[in-house]
Amino acid sequence: MKPTSRRTVPLWSVATETRIVVDPSDLGDHVVHYSIPAVDATGTGQIETTDSIKSAKLRLHGEEVLVSKLNPRKSRVLTVTASPLPIVSSTEFVGIIPGTELDPRFLAYFLQSETTRQTLDSQVQSVTRSHQRVAPEDIMHLSMRLLSLDEQRRTADFLDTESARIDRMITLRSKLVQLSHERDNALRDGLINELFSSEGEIPLRRVTQGIEQGDSPQCDAVPRESGEWGVLKLSAVKHGVFNSAENKRLPDTVTPNREFEVSPGDLLITRANTPGLVGDAAIVDSSSSHLLLPDLIYRVRLTESMSADFLMHVALSGRTRSLIEAVARGSSQSMVKLRSEDIKSWPIPRADRVQQAELVKKIQRSSAQTYRLRHVAERQIALLNERRQALITAAVTGQFDISTASGRNVTEGVTV
Repeated sequence: MKPTSRRTVPLWSVATETRIVVDPSDLGDHVVHYSIPAVDATGTGQIETTDSIKSAKLRLHGEEVLVSKLNPRKSRVLTVTASPLPIVSSTEFVGIIPGTELDPRFLAYFLQSETTRQTLDSQVQSVTRSHQRVAPEDIMHLSMRLLSLDEQRRTADFLDTESARIDRMITLRSKLVQLSHERDNALRDGLINELFSSEGEIPLRRVTQGIEQGDSPQCDAVPRESGEWGVLKLSAVKHGVFNSAENKRLPDTVTPNREFEVSPGDLLITRANTPGLVGDAAIVDSSSSHLLLPDLIYRVRLTESMSADFLMHVALSGRTRSLIEAVARGSSQSMVKLRSEDIKSWPIPRADRVQQAELVKKIQRSSAQTYRLRHVAERQIALLNERRQALITAAVTGQFDISTASGRNVTEGVTV
């Protein structure tokens, strides 16, 4: 009997898991390292010195398909590129070697599909939402609809072409978002620099009543529900925007310290973060309650002569960002800290409340226009990502015939 070109098989029957673990220092001075941070940042591995890698790694040779065990809902999947240097990866990845019946590109698309993502997400073994893991055996026991090699290659070719088209559209919209941010920053810097030139400067300590940091008790790894207490996460303060949803629930067994409850209008500045984000600022909005200040965020209390909105824009300006980069301290490049004394020494324009209000109004008027532009572009980016995910899932599960589907409805509803 002639075998069918479509059958459902477990992944382990057509691919093998590579399990060789090595000490990178045994491989020479440099390796290509596929770490979770590198893959998240660049989509690939990066060359590192072996003496900077402090743990055992998975040994790879190129052409393996990597899928992350950690937080499978994020769907980290990539194919390892061959290199003259030794190749290793974090043991948070499972390395899969396709057999003779499986095309590596088709396997990568199968692992990226929504069906696979949902299956693995349902099999995680940790109760901590931020560090859930799926077992390698669950990955290798995934059921896949196996096409003939020729069909797999045609499917991968189709998805390569359509994914590239979608990526080009996403790149254009991402550039638009970036340019709108640059426009806002340039306007802010210009207005603030004009005030410095015309009015002179004073140190921030002249207009502060105090700078305090909060406390970070042990919290649940989930956001609070309505009426519950929560402790703010660093991500609650980002580029002038306060996001109250970025919090961790305070357990019922812990009594909230109301001294650290944030109030609408409070100016918050991050005390510790990655080098580009430390010293970020935002103002607590009017809908926030039952939220506590953590130890990694400062609250700046001001005198009546200083507007919190005005000072937030000074903190976000290029002039102040340069000062922060010069004085932020840390034991590693991944986390640096800002002292309260550093903040108190920031120069600010010598502006009265009327001048402060005028500057804030000009910035808000301009940013309202660019915000609308960004909102449209970001919505289109989200839509394009959804279309790509749906396209991959439909193609690898045989929901349409790729020979007649190329380009059809892939970007429907999104104008170029």
